[in-house]
Amino acid sequence: MSAAPGAAPTGNAAPGTSSASGATAPPAAPNGAARSATSAELAARQRPPFRLALTILHLAALGLVGFTLTVILLTMLGTGIGMLIIGIGAVLLIGLVYALFGIAWFETLRVGGLYRIPVGIPRWQPARGQGFGAWFGSVLRQSVDGRMWRAVANFAISSAMGLAVLSLAQGFVHALFSVVRTFSIWWQPGILGMLLSAAGIVGLALLHRVVAVAIVGSGAADEQLVEQARVSQQQRQGAVRAADVERTRIERDLHDGVQPRLVSVGMTLGLAQEKIDSDPAAAKLLVAEAHTSTKAAITELRQLARGIYASVLDDRGLDAALSALAARSHIPVQLDVRIADRYSRDAEAAVYFAIAESLTNAAKHSRASEARVTVRVRSDADGTPMLWARVEDNGIGGARVTPGGGLDGVMNRVLAAGGTSRLDSPQGGPTALEVSVPCAS
Repeated sequence: MSAAPGAAPTGNAAPGTSSASGATAPPAAPNGAARSATSAELAARQRPPFRLALTILHLAALGLVGFTLTVILLTMLGTGIGMLIIGIGAVLLIGLVYALFGIAWFETLRVGGLYRIPVGIPRWQPARGQGFGAWFGSVLRQSVDGRMWRAVANFAISSAMGLAVLSLAQGFVHALFSVVRTFSIWWQPGILGMLLSAAGIVGLALLHRVVAVAIVGSGAADEQLVEQARVSQQQRQGAVRAADVERTRIERDLHDGVQPRLVSVGMTLGLAQEKIDSDPAAAKLLVAEAHTSTKAAITELRQLARGIYASVLDDRGLDAALSALAARSHIPVQLDVRIADRYSRDAEAAVYFAIAESLTNAAKHSRASEARVTVRVRSDADGTPMLWARVEDNGIGGARVTPGGGLDGVMNRVLAAGGTSRLDSPQGGPTALEVSVPCAS
């Protein structure tokens, strides 16, 4: 898309920023095709022989490394407790908590990916405040996190099963060599040993599925519901906060702009009414002045209404709305919008107002001479299509999110739409704002 009128062509991103990639994500396949491809892939992956073989390989790998890791962790625990009185033990125990969390994270993803069960990604207990005390409190809460310990217990059990699988595999190989050496005897004990070893390996693999799903997968549905409730609560709070910020902005704009102008129009018309008989020429000048002020007030009201919602979004879509926004910008704007479809009203509105607020800040505060706006459709880690936008300017930086400010409204509006935002504005510049909003929000 060509730059807006007056935009200076820029071949490179501003210094110190990472330029947005010119390559776009491949367009999403039609829903039916994507769904059928995904179903075929899952069906292929969930064939019992494949799943059983993969489980045996997992157990064998855990048998090789899991026992060693378990010994190391137990050594850290014993040493940490024994040396706790001299301080080194505290460091070892804190390191042990981090190591256990890493193992729990790995084990949860391993079991969830192996058996295709819904498991939430483990998250470290957040610090409640700032400073060392808050961090240490998060470590203590993590050390007693039941979900972490369940995953660690499953890791230990699976490692023990892995050792048993390796022993049975070794017995199977020995029995096979025995069969090869005395092949003429069909009833030889080696055949029985091979059958028993193979049955033991398969049995352990099946047992692993039952145990792992019971331990790691327990409460997965409840955790998903809790996570959905948390996200919904954050979105509601973001929507309420965004509405408060928007209401405050509208009140401020009306109080500082349109209201004084309309009061001035009323006073001017009052003076004109007093002079219309005694000094018609002066009254005519006053009416002309009131007329000019009225047109200015109408322009301000139109701009205020456009700030509440741009009707061009409904009429022509995000691409056209951004073109009009760039044309009105006080600084040159280079647009790079590559979207092939219309998206939900909430998603387009959230992205539009994030870009509008960023350009307004760049013109008012950043002393920027140019800005660049990039819009793409990307996919997140779960494959959900996201409407992604990045606004960067070459100003002095130092932008911060302050309660009640424009950026605060942007962040909460994006959050209310189910998206995420990130502001990068070091002192000295440049400033970059990135937002990602689900296309179907």
